This record gives sequence, C-alpha cells and structure tokens, in this order.
Amino acid sequence: MAILRRVKGQSLSGSRIALAVVVGVLLGFVFSVLYPHGFFSSDLANPHRRIANSNLQTGSSSCESPERIKMLKADIVSISEKNAELKKQARELNEKLQLAEQGQDHSQKQVLLLGKQQKAGPFGTVKGLRTNPTVVPDESVNARLAKLLEEVAVHKELIVALANSNVKAMLEVWFTNIKRAGIRNYLVVALDDPIVDFCKSNDVPVYKRDPDSDIDSVARTGGNHAVSGLKFRILREFLQLGYSVLLSDIDIIYLQNPFDHLYRDSDVESMSDGHDNMTAYGFNDVFDEPAMGWARYAHTMRIWVYNSGFFYIRPTLPSIELLDRVAGRLSREPNSWDQAVFNEELFYPSHPGYDGLHAAKRTLDIFLFMNSKVLFKTVRKDPALKKLKPVIVHVNYHPDKLRRMQAVVEFYVNGKKDALDPFPDGSDW
Repeated sequence: MAILRRVKGQSLSGSRIALAVVVGVLLGFVFSVLYPHGFFSSDLANPHRRIANSNLQTGSSSCESPERIKMLKADIVSISEKNAELKKQARELNEKLQLAEQGQDHSQKQVLLLGKQQKAGPFGTVKGLRTNPTVVPDESVNARLAKLLEEVAVHKELIVALANSNVKAMLEVWFTNIKRAGIRNYLVVALDDPIVDFCKSNDVPVYKRDPDSDIDSVARTGGNHAVSGLKFRILREFLQLGYSVLLSDIDIIYLQNPFDHLYRDSDVESMSDGHDNMTAYGFNDVFDEPAMGWARYAHTMRIWVYNSGFFYIRPTLPSIELLDRVAGRLSREPNSWDQAVFNEELFYPSHPGYDGLHAAKRTLDIFLFMNSKVLFKTVRKDPALKKLKPVIVHVNYHPDKLRRMQAVVEFYVNGKKDALDPFPDGSDW
C-alpha cells in the first residue's frame, strides 16, 4: 500500500508539472499577442505617447484607406505581371525541354509520327520505311503559283525547267520533244521577259516569278551553273504547295513520259553521272597502302554523283531541308558548284559537328535516264543497246549541247542510224 501511494504521488506530481508548463505556454502566447513590443517598451513607459499615437492612428485611418486600397491594387498588378513573366519563362523552358527530348528520342518521335510501333517479323521479311510523309500544302506561300499548278500538274506532279534568253534555241528543242512524247504536265520558269513571250507564242506553260533582286540579277546574265543554282531556291515553293517536281535542265531530250518510270518510294530519285553499273550504283573500292603491312588494304565505298540537272523530288520535310541546305551553302559559298554541294548534302553522314540529312534516295536506271557519256561512249557502239529506247537523254557531258541534242533527235525520233557517228566520245577541248 505504501508503494502504491508513493507511485500515485509521483504521478500526480508529474501531472501538475505538465499542467504548469501548458499554462505557462498559453499565457506567453496571450501576452505576446497583447504586448508585441514587450512590457518594457518605450510606449509602455510613456502612456501619454501611446494614447496620442492611438488617437492619431484612429483619426487618420479614414484618410489613409483610399491610398491603402491603391497600394493594394498596385501590388496586385505587380504580382500579376510577375506571375505572367514566370509563366512565360516556364513555357520557354518547357519548349526547350521538348526540343531536347526530340533530339534524344528522335527515332521514337518518328515512329509516333509515321504510325504505331510494330513487332519485327521473321528473318528476311523485315522492310524499313523508305517513304517520308508529304507536307501539308500551304497555298498562302504563293497563291498565284498555286492556281497555275492546279491547271498544269497531273496527279500533283510536273516537270519544271528554268530558262533565260541564253538558252532559247535549246529550250525550243526541249519543249518540242516534250510535246512529241505526249507529256502535258510541264512548266517553264522564265527568268526574263523575252522567254515569257517566247513560251506564250509557242503555247508552252510559263511562270514568271515576282521580282527578287538577288535572283533576278543572276537570272538575266548568269551562265549555266549560276542559273542552275537558282533552282534550289525556286523549287521550295512548289514543294510547300504540295507538288512533286521533276526538275529538268534544258539540255535534255524527252523520248518517253518519265512519270511512267518513277518508283516514288524515296524523297529524291535522280539520274546518275555514272557510266556503268559500278559507277552509277556503287562499288567497293579497295585502297592499297603498302606501308601498313598486314593492314595495307582498306575498303571504301564509291559512287558517281547524282546529276542535279535531272531529279524527281517529293514534297517532304527532308526534301525541303535539302533545298534549304543547298541554297544556303550556295549563297555563302558563291564559288561552289551546285551539283557538288547537292551531293555532299545528300550523302554525307552525320558526324561530330555535323548533322547529316535523313533523306531517302534512289538512283534511276542509267539506260533509261541516260547521260551523254553513256550514249556516246557505250550505247552507240553496242548493237544491242542501240535498239533500246531511253526515256530521256541528258547532254550533260558535252559542251556542244545543241548539235548533240539535234543528233539525238535524228537518231531516236527520225531513225537516222548514223546521226551519232560524227561526234567524238568526249569533247574536242
């Protein structure tokens, strides 16, 4: 019993201590509210001053309330502006994050764009996507051209050629044979007014661009290479309007409709400057360096360049990017050859410091889309190959273009078997 009384006494004593602590805390809280400046502040020592201050505050509160409201409104406006600025910064950061994610996961984004993900099939049955989706047509780019293309194009495709007065004679041979082959969807982009009049007088579809000082100065006086370089800037509008373009130089003879011989499975289908299967379609070229001993042989891949004077280009993002890249480099590097730049941008892979172009490409059949080296060096000397009728012949390897164009017409159209004989394989200079 004594032990129980001792325990109870200790428990009661502990409870009293806890209660005293709680009461002390509560009293401290109350006094801190009532006397925020403490018991011994100057106001407490001078009650008259405290009363005077109280009366002053009471008397002036009614006067200060409108000013206080204005201040509060100003604070609200300031906070709103800061909030809008923070939202803007958050949006910009979010956009940067999205761009970073696109760069890190480009392949996944492309899958989402092109369709749902698929499982790989059995060995030997898997085929990757070769054709990029076309862009959404944007007629606001050039309403006048859009209206013209509706009349000229067939199935959203057409042949486009650039011409100025320097190539008038070749232009006539060009469109005469296009008409003879029954091709209706073609258009001449006239680079000067005399060509506009010449085309209209011969019932040839023609388009004259709106004035542009940078383009017009080259268009009026430029030679073949200078004029050829303009096409990469001019073609962009055609692609933005949703049309596939078969870009054509003027030194080309059309013998069949080229649209019947395209695959349309790539961003770019181009004729080759290659003169046989190896050079046109690629081959393994072994480089020999004897000083390396056992490792003296190094395998390289080679292919002759695509001809930038005859290629079919679809209205896809990689295609437009290609035009932008080439046009940009030609403007920055005025001494560059457009065909060299065209191939570098099309073929160079991504590597440190450079992002390559992700465009699908196809090489056209060199005996259907024939360059003049193939014709004069090989075909005209082979009885079997002479019987074949190409789709086009491009007189790109020889400077005496008009004479050779006329000879090609005599040989393939008029049946003159010896029309090609007088010409050397190459040029006289």
